[in-house]
Amino acid sequence: MAKKWGIHQFRTALLFVTMLAVLAGCSTGNASNEAETTSASGQDTVKKIIVGTGTQFPNVCFIDENGKLTGYDVELIREIDKRLPEYEFEFSTMEFKNLLLSLETKKIDLIAHQMEVNEERQAKFLFNDEAYNIFPNKVVVSQKNQDVNSIDDLKGKKLIVGATSNAAVLAEKWNAENGNSIDIVYSGAGEDTITQIKSGRVDATISTQFAIDYQNKAVDAQLKTVGEALSNSKVYFILNKDGQELKAKVDEALKSIKEDGTLSKLSTEWLGADYTVEE
Repeated sequence: MAKKWGIHQFRTALLFVTMLAVLAGCSTGNASNEAETTSASGQDTVKKIIVGTGTQFPNVCFIDENGKLTGYDVELIREIDKRLPEYEFEFSTMEFKNLLLSLETKKIDLIAHQMEVNEERQAKFLFNDEAYNIFPNKVVVSQKNQDVNSIDDLKGKKLIVGATSNAAVLAEKWNAENGNSIDIVYSGAGEDTITQIKSGRVDATISTQFAIDYQNKAVDAQLKTVGEALSNSKVYFILNKDGQELKAKVDEALKSIKEDGTLSKLSTEWLGADYTVEE
């Protein structure tokens, strides 16, 4: 015969069931928090840093004959990676014109691409303190060109530069001060620039001696630098404004790389001379 429950017994049972449910919920929550704490305090505390770089800058960041990303900036980042075990640096390659936008939208954490300081970049981004190179920009023309011996000789002629590059900033500044007398063409880099100069569609570009030496050897670019250097800027890594902690660590590693001579060796190996900066 089924036992009949009184109202008091029913309420007691209901309270008991409710207490079990609450305890079960608390138990589940504690397990989750414990797992998060364990994960946070475990061994896997290495922070991944995405480094934006290119593939079209000879000697600096390019794909070699074996299909490997290498060059001065790339190998320097790899050296920094060795000295900062709390970070793991991973490369993300893209066209130069996309680097600053990718940093601004936080798709990458740092740019390694011989970046010079200018006011526009400084207003939006953070540069590290330790310069790692001097970037001697010069006018570049075909080896057959005897008419252009300095930037003054480019009046009425076409100069090709990469959009958002410091070469573009230099060209635009010179143009603004000289009646906009140079026809500035914005295009890609690498083979595109070489082809346009070789074919005569443009007259010149702005680059470095070490880049031109590589292009002449690697792809028979038949280029030469002319005139005085337009700038001898120091180059740095660029980070977002909130990257202060990473900046400090990178500067710390760079100091040690300079002090033990590794930076000079990398520069000589990849750029053909010691372009490092001793501050």
